[in-house]
Amino acid sequence: MCDCKIHDTHSVRLEVTRQADLAIRALVTLGDADHREGRTSARAFAEQLDTSAGFMSQVMNPLVKAGWISSEPGRTGGYRLEVPLRSLTVLDVVELVDGPIDNGVCIVVGVPCDSHEQCPMHTSWAPARTVLMDSLRKRRLDKVKLGY
Repeated sequence: MCDCKIHDTHSVRLEVTRQADLAIRALVTLGDADHREGRTSARAFAEQLDTSAGFMSQVMNPLVKAGWISSEPGRTGGYRLEVPLRSLTVLDVVELVDGPIDNGVCIVVGVPCDSHEQCPMHTSWAPARTVLMDSLRKRRLDKVKLGY
């Protein structure tokens, strides 16, 4: 019987944060034909995406720093998409906002997977992680449809 357990400090992240979800939704919204010509304010995004303008600004900051959108301050300012949605994937956005999904650390013992004997979870987790990463990497933002 294995005496292994998953350490509390080594979580398995199989969900997307609210911030990453809002970033994806904001990018897709900016890529929509109704938004391509002008700019959309943080306040307008906040109302549309049911969050606060302050949080929406936090969501948009990494996207601006990455050069995916531009930000114009002021009453007539707002955000505009600067790259084609087809050039971005769901994985790109999630990792930009939330950090790497696959950090190569064993979910059981908390050290790099290749630095020790395979743990009992490895044969199940490694293929599942590969499928998840491939799926997120293949899902381009121009194919994402909003509506929930």
